[in-house]
Amino acid sequence: MPDPIEHVIVLMFENCSFDRMLGLLPGVEGVDPKRALTNPDFPIPTPVAQAVTTERNMPLDPEHDLDDCLRQISGPCQGFVADFSQHYPKSTAAQRAEIMGYYQPEFLSALYTLASSFLTCDHWHSSLPGPTWPNRFFVHSGTSLGHTTMPDGIFHPDIHVYNQPTVYQRLSEAGKSWSIYYGDFPQSIVLTEQWRYPSHYHRMQQFYTDASGSEAAFPQYSFIEPTYFGPLQDDQHPPSDVKRGELLLANVYNALAANRELWERSLLVVLYDEHGGFFDHVPPAAAVPPDGNTKEFSFAEYGVRVPAVLISPWLKAGVAHEVFDHTSLLKYVSDKWGLGSLGERVAAAKSFAPYIGTGLSAPRSDTPNSVAAPIVPPDPVATSLNANQSAIVGYSQFLETEIQRMSVNAGIPAADVFKSISERLLDSMQGIAQHGEAAVTRLETFLRLRKAAGTPTPTTP
Repeated sequence: MPDPIEHVIVLMFENCSFDRMLGLLPGVEGVDPKRALTNPDFPIPTPVAQAVTTERNMPLDPEHDLDDCLRQISGPCQGFVADFSQHYPKSTAAQRAEIMGYYQPEFLSALYTLASSFLTCDHWHSSLPGPTWPNRFFVHSGTSLGHTTMPDGIFHPDIHVYNQPTVYQRLSEAGKSWSIYYGDFPQSIVLTEQWRYPSHYHRMQQFYTDASGSEAAFPQYSFIEPTYFGPLQDDQHPPSDVKRGELLLANVYNALAANRELWERSLLVVLYDEHGGFFDHVPPAAAVPPDGNTKEFSFAEYGVRVPAVLISPWLKAGVAHEVFDHTSLLKYVSDKWGLGSLGERVAAAKSFAPYIGTGLSAPRSDTPNSVAAPIVPPDPVATSLNANQSAIVGYSQFLETEIQRMSVNAGIPAADVFKSISERLLDSMQGIAQHGEAAVTRLETFLRLRKAAGTPTPTTP
């Protein structure tokens, strides 16, 4: 039958492995509590076993840069605890054991309810063994242009030029509607082609408004970026409360399911950008490099396995065991809508299209009407920035140069421009929380000026 999906919605969280989040789901290649796997500690190779965790706010952020990931998956998959111990030599035994921890279904009730009700992919890998930014570039464009790093801190931004074509550019060329909904700062704005489309960026409240409206007016492709900063951070990146990610997932699903006309034409794809340094027992498979940019890494293997749940009334409940990565999403929408090329990894990727509508003559009527949304208190005031937050703040400082240029072109008095820049700089020096607030203010100013200026060819950092 023809593909019945008219709307693809992607919700991507941060830094969790498959074993950690969905390892107890029936039917998956996951965790066997009766045969717990182990990893050796460092420097004394004491075995640390898989065990149930109830940790909501992991205080120490496991490292997950390329060199860390390569150590973690060596053995195979025997270096997770040792890598963590080397970065945190004063960590406690309980903190090291957290690397091997996994959640029970009742702890992550929203995720497990949806995973058991729809299609879970238990061999979906991050696109490279590396951190947040390059993996998110793969889900947006099919490549990171050979880069495996992120900006390293606020005062050492190490910002590369990411000017590759994006799926959003291809959607626009094909006449398909799309939106990016975000909590506070959309990381996707780092891709310079995105600067052409400021009117496609909306705060998260707009998603709920749009989801309650006309099905025909809802974007054909949507990407949801969670909140990355502050006491309401819901990306599930340590040390934020993992339960707040559950709240976001529940709210997104409930909004779609409440609009029957929209729900029956939609596919919600729930993903995690990478594993965040947490243990997973499945070694990454071989992969096709996206392009010739292989100086930093060959890109001939995937990263660590991550949770992936495909949610639609046009999907039977079950488990897909094929190997996918983030470019499988791009393969699906590229084939579906006849989009232009997004590189060799996307061209070679396996699509999940065969699962949609198989064995169904109509949308299912037995899907959950809603999932329970947990009540989550605000996180405590942060004492440091995680790697993604630090990179975003560093990039936002670069945006100041664009803000200044566009302000001058718009005829805004120079005194006002420099005053606002100074205010943002002073705000960012008041404390950790103010770094995020300053980044969000820069982003909002940048988008406002881009909208006022139209869509000229973007400059690059």
